[in-house]
Amino acid sequence: MRVAFQGEPGAFSEAAALQLLGERIVTVPRATFDSAFSAIAEGAADALLAPIENTLAGSVVRVYDLLLESTLVITAETILPIEHHLIGFPGVSVEQIRSVASHPMALAQCERFFRTHADLRRIPAEDTAGSVRLVLAGTDRFAAAIAGRRAAEHYGGAILAEDIQDSAENFTRFVLLRPVASTAPNARKMSLAMRLSHRPGALLSSLEPFARHGVNLLKIESRPIHGRPWEYQFFLDVESESLEALEALEAALAAARAATSQLRVLGLYVAARAGLGQDASLTK
Repeated sequence: MRVAFQGEPGAFSEAAALQLLGERIVTVPRATFDSAFSAIAEGAADALLAPIENTLAGSVVRVYDLLLESTLVITAETILPIEHHLIGFPGVSVEQIRSVASHPMALAQCERFFRTHADLRRIPAEDTAGSVRLVLAGTDRFAAAIAGRRAAEHYGGAILAEDIQDSAENFTRFVLLRPVASTAPNARKMSLAMRLSHRPGALLSSLEPFARHGVNLLKIESRPIHGRPWEYQFFLDVESESLEALEALEAALAAARAATSQLRVLGLYVAARAGLGQDASLTK
């Protein structure tokens, strides 16, 4: 399977794809989220793995927007622990480093490290793995980057300091997107997008069926609808209590459709747990 992702080889997204699907896949790096979402239609990939939310930074809004614009379906998810390492040239110590490059979010998630090393110059980069590539391709041996372990291994860098992120509870949730649904036998989690009519109680009316039918609401978030000021799209994650309760989920969906102006099922899949991958057979 060819799996597209946003970023350069060694990125966290590539690590998440391998965690979910195993080492036998072929990863297809793309420069931007827009390019990653077009990879399947262009014949460059069979699936796409995209980050959808981080426990510290929140939702990846561009992915949500592109998900609505596309016809791709969520078929699986995985949750990757985000462990930031200081990566540089072999033989160089942390005390010798003068500058550190990485994605702005990665830099912001390592504030404690920078407070301890106040003289370090921060250099924003487009991508964590890409920052490692650029540092190691340069001539400044006292430059370093912040990225994951896979980036260090891919580009031959040395890990000068491990786990420098501020929080140990730093996880990113990734979803696997494919052109057609491929539901595993034990899939109980569903992602939805819905629009509401402008009337009092519209949100309550759309959510009440899930409570009435015993469906657990895991997440709800609103996003502005492009081209329609002050109107919002709601994204929901719900989960039935058991496989036997899937009929209740279908009943709740039918009632919610009647209470919304538009409702789209983005995917039915197996819920992942923090730090755990998924059997690759579930996504085939």
